[in-house]
Amino acid sequence: MYPNFYYLIKDILGLDLPALKPIQTFGVLVTLAFLAAAFFLTKELKRKESAGLFDYEFNNGIKTIPSETIPLVTLIAAFTGFVGARIWSSFEHWDELIKNPLNILNNSYGYVFLGGLITAAATIWIYYLIKKINPFKVADAVAPSLMPAYALGRIGCHLVGDGDWGIINLKPKPLSWIPDWLWGYTYPHNIIKEGNLISSCTWDTYCYELSNPVYPTSFYESIIILILFYILWKLRLRINTVGRITSIYLMMISIERFFIEFIKINKHYEIIGLSLSQAQLISIGIFIVGLTLYFYAPSLKANNEKS
Repeated sequence: MYPNFYYLIKDILGLDLPALKPIQTFGVLVTLAFLAAAFFLTKELKRKESAGLFDYEFNNGIKTIPSETIPLVTLIAAFTGFVGARIWSSFEHWDELIKNPLNILNNSYGYVFLGGLITAAATIWIYYLIKKINPFKVADAVAPSLMPAYALGRIGCHLVGDGDWGIINLKPKPLSWIPDWLWGYTYPHNIIKEGNLISSCTWDTYCYELSNPVYPTSFYESIIILILFYILWKLRLRINTVGRITSIYLMMISIERFFIEFIKINKHYEIIGLSLSQAQLISIGIFIVGLTLYFYAPSLKANNEKS
C-alpha cells in the first residue's frame, strides 16, 4: 500500500524523494475524482445546452447557464458530501457519539459514500431550484459523471488500505491466472495500521499488514462502477425522458453496493430476520426511489414543457 507519493515513487521507480511524503495518495485520488466528475458533467451539460434541452430562466435579470455553474457546484458537492459522509458514518458509532458528540471528528469513523451522495444531492438540488434551473434536467447530467469519480475514490481506498476492504478470503482461487492480490490481499503498509507488524519494515509508522488475506472489495467496486458508467454513458444518448437517466443511475449504484456488502466488513443490523449493513439499508431506499422515479418520470413537468 502507498500512504503517500514518497512510497509510491520509491517502490515503483526506486527514487528516494522525501519531499513527496506530504502528498497523500488518497487526497490525490479524491482530487482527481472531483476533476473527473467536473469534466464529464461539463461535457454533458454543454451537449444538452447545444441541443436546446434547457429552458433558461432569468434570475434578477441574469441568465444562468448550467455549464457555467460547475466550479461552484463542485465545491458545494465536495464540502457537503464529505460532511454528510462523516455524519452518516458516525451513526454506526451512535453509543460513542452520545457520550461525546466531538467523537464525530474521530478519523477512525471513516465515511459513508451513499450518505455523502444523499447530502450533496440534496444541497445541489436546492441550489438549482434557487437558480430556477430544472433540477431533474441537471440530475440527468450529474448522474453519469459521478461514476468515474466514485471509481477513482475507491481506487484511492485500495491504494492506501483505509480499512474499506472485504471479509477474510482463504478460499482457493477459482482460476490459476488470477493474481493473488486480486483474490485475497493482506494490505501491507495499510494506512490504519491494522494487523501484524512487518519485520524489518522501514516505512515509518506504516508497518502493518493483515494476518489473513481479505477480498479487495474497493478494487472490485472501481471496476464494476466503470463498467456501469460505460453503459449509462451510452444510454444517455438514447433516453430522452427527463429523470430516467437519474433513476437508472440510482438503481445501478444501489444494486452494486447492496451485493458487494455481502463480502465486506461492516456492522450489520437485524431487520425482520435479515442481517443487513447500514449501506444495504440505504441501498434499498435508494433503489426504491430510483424505481419510483423511473415510472414517474414521464409525468414530470420537465417532460411536458417546451425545450
